[in-house]
Amino acid sequence: MSIGIIGYAISATLFLLFSVMLVTSWRGRIEGIYLLTASVTTACWALAAVALQVDESVLTRTAYHIFEIARNIAWFVFLFRLLFNLQQACGKNLRNLAYIPIAILIGSTVLIAVEPISQLFPVPIGTGGFASYPLVGYLGFAITGLTLIEQLYRSTRPEMRWSVKYLYLGMGVLFVYDFFLYAEALLFNRVDTTLWQARGLTSALAVPFVAIAATRNPSWSVRVFVSKQVVFHATTIIAAGAYLVTMAAVGYYIRFYGGSWGKATQVAFVFAGVIFLITALFSGNLRSKLKVFVNKHFFSYKYDWRDEWLRVVQTLSNGRGGKEIRIRVIQAISESIDAGGGYLWMSDNAGGYQCVSHWQVSANNILFDSSDSLVTYFSNSDWIIDVDEYKQFPERYESLKLDDQLIAIDNAWLIIPVKHHEQLLGFVLLSQPKLSKSVNWEDRDLIKAAAKQAGSYLALLQTSEALNQANQFEAFNRLSAFVVHDLKNLIAQLELVVKNAERHKNNPEFMDDAVKTIGNAVSKMGRLLTQLRQGRFESTKSKEFYVEESVAQVVNQLYAYLPKPRLTINANFLKIIADKDRFTAIMVHMIKNAQEASQEDGKVDVTVDRDNNDAVITIEDNGVGMDALFIKERLFRPFQTTKGNAGMGIGVYETREYVNSLNGKMKVESVKGVGTKFEISIPLEVAGQAINNHISTTAEA
Repeated sequence: MSIGIIGYAISATLFLLFSVMLVTSWRGRIEGIYLLTASVTTACWALAAVALQVDESVLTRTAYHIFEIARNIAWFVFLFRLLFNLQQACGKNLRNLAYIPIAILIGSTVLIAVEPISQLFPVPIGTGGFASYPLVGYLGFAITGLTLIEQLYRSTRPEMRWSVKYLYLGMGVLFVYDFFLYAEALLFNRVDTTLWQARGLTSALAVPFVAIAATRNPSWSVRVFVSKQVVFHATTIIAAGAYLVTMAAVGYYIRFYGGSWGKATQVAFVFAGVIFLITALFSGNLRSKLKVFVNKHFFSYKYDWRDEWLRVVQTLSNGRGGKEIRIRVIQAISESIDAGGGYLWMSDNAGGYQCVSHWQVSANNILFDSSDSLVTYFSNSDWIIDVDEYKQFPERYESLKLDDQLIAIDNAWLIIPVKHHEQLLGFVLLSQPKLSKSVNWEDRDLIKAAAKQAGSYLALLQTSEALNQANQFEAFNRLSAFVVHDLKNLIAQLELVVKNAERHKNNPEFMDDAVKTIGNAVSKMGRLLTQLRQGRFESTKSKEFYVEESVAQVVNQLYAYLPKPRLTINANFLKIIADKDRFTAIMVHMIKNAQEASQEDGKVDVTVDRDNNDAVITIEDNGVGMDALFIKERLFRPFQTTKGNAGMGIGVYETREYVNSLNGKMKVESVKGVGTKFEISIPLEVAGQAINNHISTTAEA
């Protein structure tokens, strides 16, 4: 077998495979038809060259000559089409660029047509030679191709060359070699046999480059339907043929080098190879894998994955959050495969799995513990369980043992694991669709993709529920801290009564004040306990009162503590509408904090003033003070304090929150070791009324 036959056979095979690739990958534009025509014509040209070398006759010479011309024209048409597309993409008139190659092409065709068809392509093997006119014509074809490539490359914008540069390179391989071949033939008035035989291999080199360009330009593919069964059987036959050829070659090698045992060993080896091939072809597992391979690599996908993915996300995202997500998880997975409905089992706090939701099916109460066979199976595998397949072939699912109640569910069909970061969150059981259907590899891939997306939503739901529970505990703990803080202040009031009782117990006025103080403390403690049981603060009814009177009462109440607070009132009749008890409480917090932060011989000055429509309360001390970093990062955070064990660190936080709820402002100035000044501004009556309405509306919501 000559190198020429091998080279042209390789070229024909590669162009045929490339043509199959074009046919089976549809994108649907006319360029694909042109490229497919050029590829098939080139393959036929290479086969004609093989036939010419095997059987040198007038018929084979004529066929080769016809396909030689057809091959060139087919590639020219494709390149002209690209030039036309380039003109549209660039918005420029590139017609002038096509005049030169068209003129050369016409002239070459005329030169080739000078001789009768039977003499246009003299036998390139042996002593025969070409006539000069046809040689010039074929040389003109090569020049036409090179001119077109040059025009295309020069007219292509740099950013677009990435997608077509390998096409230009592949076409350059074809036409440059043709130019060299025919230039040399024209020089010696005959085609060199060696160069002509090598032409097949050089043509094969162009296929990878053109294929790369085709993958970068999906619009070059064409839409032609090929039956999956045809491709499957063709693939099987090709694989079997390649296997038998390999076995025969190895057998021939064994016979040639096997000495006296060679022939017997060859027969035994080939026979064993045939038996193995027959066994493999009858293997259901092998056939299934081959079908999946063919479907994945030779056909367009059954689903539009972009649309399916968007549909799954849309289904999961619609509606309210919370537990309704569980229903939408079943719906999203069910609609992916047109199932009739389904159930969702999820893990509970006890480590088992219970049915938490269902969609378009009746409820059930089947429970699974963590040691159940189904849970163990899904923990170690992502495989989707087909209930009907399990009933017929349970051995395919290894050691899986499904619960009889689960199998007994009406129309039970598929069981899908739902995982997040490889952790089994639960599983979904789908019911049979109205129209029975088989499930292939692509259906399973789509279901798995939907289940993975659903798993992220279920994991987010679990996290949200855990966070909500933690927030409830945190809110209760914070409420308890505020209640304890208020109780501390009430205890301080009662402690003051007890402290003064020794000296003033015989004073009727003191006794009246003591009874009022105790009654007020009992009332506040009862209200605090109620709030603690209900888990929230409830303000008493807002009412009008004067700021200066309330502050004076607090100063008088805390006058028994050192340093004694000094009150200065620069404005009167500062009426606001608010919860007087809470306002009094925050004043107690702030003044008491100033006293605790100062030495007994220090000072605490309280001033009440007016600034336009705001009542301004200023509390200033010469205590320990605070640095800027503490004020910025810790002062208004709960449970942060500079008083050590003397305070809880929530008084200032609570004060700021309440002042903000009244649309007021709170400012602080402090220097460590010098003292601190707090300034509280609260809008007077009109703004206060607006705030009261706001508070009422919020409470109702």
